[in-house]
Amino acid sequence: MTTAKHATDVDPKLLEILVCPLTKGPLRYDRAAQELISDQAGLAYPIRDGIPIMLVDEARALTDAGSGAG
Repeated sequence: MTTAKHATDVDPKLLEILVCPLTKGPLRYDRAAQELISDQAGLAYPIRDGIPIMLVDEARALTDAGSGAG
């Protein structure tokens, strides 16, 4: 397996147009976790090989990293 930093970065222009498929709200890019975070939905969408996986079924719930203001 090879790891290349540039391969895991997401194009900033792509990030500008992507929205949460559930809420249609904005997303935050978490570079360390390689996820796109939807604060409104409380979901984290994975980024695999530089490609955002924008499927609710693939998203991780942010139950442990939330603010608790449900």
